[in-house]
Amino acid sequence: MFLTAVGIMAILSLQPSAWKTTARADYLGRASGILYKTLQDNEARIMNPCNAVALAGPTTAAVTVSNQAGTAGDATYNVATTIVQDGANTRAFVVTVTVTWPPLNSTGISESITVTRQEMCRFPVGCPDA
Repeated sequence: MFLTAVGIMAILSLQPSAWKTTARADYLGRASGILYKTLQDNEARIMNPCNAVALAGPTTAAVTVSNQAGTAGDATYNVATTIVQDGANTRAFVVTVTVTWPPLNSTGISESITVTRQEMCRFPVGCPDA
């Protein structure tokens, strides 16, 4: 009986750390989805030579995962996007995206990608360079 009680108490003592790990994985998984979607959206837009690219410092947007305020279990993320020209190359750009979820993680995760203009992505066909 004593051994069973000790076993149950040991399992119960692990529960708070399990909840923390689960929450961390949930926030990180959502943040990585937002990060890579933002990178891909910017990449697709920049690759088309018809689209103008606005070089800008960090532009920040707040993203609520369910797109509805006040939903249980929802989280709000801050997404900062920076687009700069890649050196002297006028057809290449570096896109950096940082996703944070304060107050739990003010550092967040970040990723950069180098994007070049692609003629095969020109749409509509025959449009002038932007």
